Amino acid sequence: MKTYEINKNERIPAVIDSLTCVWEESVRASHTFLTESDIANLKPFVREALAGIETLVVAHNGNTYMAFIGIQGNKIEMLFVSPAHFGEGIGKHLVNMAIQKYKTTLVDVNEQNPKATGFYKHLGFKTFRRDDTDDQGNPFPILRMRM
Repeated sequence: MKTYEINKNERIPAVIDSLTCVWEESVRASHTFLTESDIANLKPFVREALAGIETLVVAHNGNTYMAFIGIQGNKIEMLFVSPAHFGEGIGKHLVNMAIQKYKTTLVDVNEQNPKATGFYKHLGFKTFRRDDTDDQGNPFPILRMRM
């Protein structure tokens, strides 16, 4: 596995399409509380976020994206791993890199995704606030966590 940062001018439609596929596969496997309609409604926001986020780092093995992490300021805004690569340590590697290289200290996690919550707790994050809705106002409780 190799990782590299994708600059904004390199985020061409084909790259965004591939990363959106990673997001969708990951969400279908890990966010079982989302409906098909929810996923379809979130997809344009994901594409926009992938194109515009300050720092976007991908993990790949040759020509296949395995995972990505998006960082804005000192916050992990998104971390998604292809289900084919769950349990391989890729997410942990990306989060540790985000903490060490980009000095991230914050992350938001869907409360209805207990594996993600446990993952971040295991890495040293602690919940400091709970919101009943996500940032788009959807009824998906969010745990605000920090190192």
